[in-house]
Formats: sequence, structure tokens, C-alpha cells
Amino acid sequence: MTDLKSARKGPATADSVVVFLHGYGADGADLLGLADPLGPHLPGTAFHAPDAPEPSVNNPLGYQWFPIPWLDGSSEAQAQQAMGRSVTALNAYLDRVLADEGLAADRMVVIGFSQGTMMALHVLPRRAEAVAGIIGFSGRLLTPETLADEARVKPPVLLVHGDQDPMVPFAEMGLAGEALEQAGFTVYGHVMKGTGHGISPDGLSVALGFLKDRLGK
Repeated sequence: MTDLKSARKGPATADSVVVFLHGYGADGADLLGLADPLGPHLPGTAFHAPDAPEPSVNNPLGYQWFPIPWLDGSSEAQAQQAMGRSVTALNAYLDRVLADEGLAADRMVVIGFSQGTMMALHVLPRRAEAVAGIIGFSGRLLTPETLADEARVKPPVLLVHGDQDPMVPFAEMGLAGEALEQAGFTVYGHVMKGTGHGISPDGLSVALGFLKDRLGK
């Protein structure tokens, strides 16, 4: 099993933790920088950002949770196999972060971007213990048809998406929200108007409000 490499920011002793899951072709450092504007508003919070398990096919300097056939020429079978490996690695990583910080799952929020959102929305509902919340930027819900049957826990979810996203269509936000709500999740949403495949200041502000609410800050 792959032991995910990771970086951390925050106090030596934390009472809550935020984990960032980066997008396709990026790395943990790509999102860990968000700890700088968020940290002052979330005292006592540690921030972790792992690298996905394998180098990106399209960007050897970055990483991927799984290949994307229409982007990199991989097969559906290769994508599914890599996804399975990443699910196992991410579950072990989240367990390790909680153990290292000495915290329970309800003191953790997971923030994904793009492919990281896909991983968060797939993995977190299928774990034994619910995290405090999930924030998904610019992503989609994989296999929505299996969610209701496979979800073991239902943490609240905030979906944030740019309405000018050329990479992951804005419509995916509505599709994910509908499937999550039908499966019994509490879902919040925010549209980043005029924003492409990225995180706008207003989107980050809404995420901070969700974080403060879920972590009692």
C-alpha cells in the first residue's frame, strides 16, 4: 500500500484538522497555501495536504488520484484500478492524520478541489466514522447511483463551483447536490459567478464560514 507523502501547517498541538485533496496533475503544496489565509481565522487548526499516490501522466511534476481516459489516453480499467488503490491509500492516510493529531473524526474537515473533490465525495461517506464536513470545489460525484446503498455516514457537504468552468462542467454541481440530498445528506452550495476552474475569493470566504461552523471556531 502506498504511504502518501504529505505536508503540514499549523500549531504543534491542534484541536481540529483540515485536509486538502488536490486536483489532477497538481500536488499537496498547490492547496496547502490556503492555510495561510484560513489559519488566522481557525485557531488551533492543523492543515494537511497529501500528494496523490502516482505521478500524473500529463504532468510528471504533479500527481493524480487516478488517470482520466479522455485526457491522457488511459483505459477505463486502468482508471478504476488506480481509483481503488487511491481509495485504500487515502483511507489509511486519514486514519494516520487523526492518530498523529490525537483527534476524533468529528474534528476533521476534508476539502477537495476537482479530482480531489471526487475522491472526498467518494471516500468520506463510506468510512466508519463521519468527519465534521466535506467541502468540494469544482468537482463531481462519481457513481452517484451507488451512493445511497454504500454510504455509511452522512457528513454535511458544501459544494462550490464556478459557473464558467471549462474543465468540470458547472452542471456537475447540481447533479452532485441532487444525488447527495436524495441519499440523505445535508448539502449547501455556492456559485462562484464568472469563475472558471479555480477558487475565487468569495468561494474561499464561504468555505471559511462552513469551516468555522463545523469546527466551532
